Formats: sequence, C-alpha cells, structure tokens
Amino acid sequence: MIVISTTAVPDHVRGALTRWLIEPAPGLYVGTVSARVRDELWSALGACIADGAAVCLHPAENEQGFTIRTVGERRRHVADFDGLQLVRFLPEVPVQP
Repeated sequence: MIVISTTAVPDHVRGALTRWLIEPAPGLYVGTVSARVRDELWSALGACIADGAAVCLHPAENEQGFTIRTVGERRRHVADFDGLQLVRFLPEVPVQP
C-alpha cells in the first residue's frame, strides 16, 4: 500500500494519480500498486510538481516498516537519524513588507 499527499499540484497531476490510486480526501491518494508503478508515478509527480509539494509513504524493509519520500518546498523535511526517518521543521521565514 502507498499513501501520497499533495499540496497545490496542477490538475493534470491529480488526474494522473487517480488513474492508479483512490482519492479519499482532497490531495490524499491511497492504493496498492507494484514498486515499479509506484516509482514511475513518483518520477512523473516530481517532474510536474511546479510550485506544489508532495509526500509519499510506502512499505520498506527497515525498522520503521516504511519509507518517506518528499518533493517540492515544504517546512517539513525528512532527516535520517541512524537509519530512522524523522521529520524536522524548518524555521518560518518572516515576510518582508
């Protein structure tokens, strides 16, 4: 099973994801696909992300049992800590008037 969450992606990307996955909530895609299909979807998503962002979780043979992938600019970044994937927050950038 894979889970992909998207933010501000173009409509054609959303359409492409719904060919393979279901969208139970806006921007959230869930499904069971092969590793090859998952990797191809992720490559296509990364190439068309524009100003949006996406995160993908899928099963993996590690201590956590899953892997996190991200693309696009987000405040949350995945950090590897001795083989564990943890999420860290970047500081907010103040808006200049």
